Amino acid sequence: MKRILLIICFGCLFFSCRSKKAIVERKPSKNVEQVEIKTEETTKSNPENPKTYASKTEQYIDEFKEIAKQEMKLYGIPASITLAQGILESGSGNGRLSVEANNHFGIKCHEWTGAKIYHDDDAKQECFRKYIDAKYSFRDHSLFLTERKRYSNLFDLKKEDYKGWAKGLRAAGYATDRKYPDKLISLIERYNLHEFDKEVLGDTYTTYEQPTEDVVTYTVSKGDTLYSISRRYNITVKELQNLNGLSNTTLSIGQILVVKPSEN
Repeated sequence: MKRILLIICFGCLFFSCRSKKAIVERKPSKNVEQVEIKTEETTKSNPENPKTYASKTEQYIDEFKEIAKQEMKLYGIPASITLAQGILESGSGNGRLSVEANNHFGIKCHEWTGAKIYHDDDAKQECFRKYIDAKYSFRDHSLFLTERKRYSNLFDLKKEDYKGWAKGLRAAGYATDRKYPDKLISLIERYNLHEFDKEVLGDTYTTYEQPTEDVVTYTVSKGDTLYSISRRYNITVKELQNLNGLSNTTLSIGQILVVKPSEN
């Protein structure tokens, strides 16, 4: 009889412990379930508000301004110039080279050994560099300017002198379009891109004002060459090219050339 009572007591104790253990084991599952539901509800009640932009260009500036500022800190190229070139060369990020190759600056292959894309430019199916991410295009743009001797004079200019940089880029042969400097300057002033230069330079930033000069100009007519014009105004062909940002000797009828700055 005692043995039977002992077995019954032991059995009751055993099942009681299992019951408590089962309850303890179920609690974590219930808590996890509640946390998951709470997270889902929180996500629904606080959706992210996407930014809206007045134009594709403003969206481009907002997306790449920090990269341009970082490149300025590292390589000394004004962020305003980098952004203006990116906007112009890539069509605010919508051109084929930028969309399919992340190439925002129209940099051609040259000695490039990486991925490539072929695109019609000055000639048909020219070779352009292809990047896995747009940020590498910005870095390659910095290296392209700093590592080539023909752009070295740009780095003697003040960082605040975006007009000088714009004109110097064309003079060094970055673009063949005679209006290239004006296009860059227009973008910088329309979208206040020089404000990013201020952010990088901080207290050292000073507004740069180019000296005003009354210049002597000449309108190209049929039969004129750089050599004949240079002889007429007693300057060298090289000086004439530098005054007008020309990288070659090609002229067009009606083109206005600066032939002599004033003595002031």
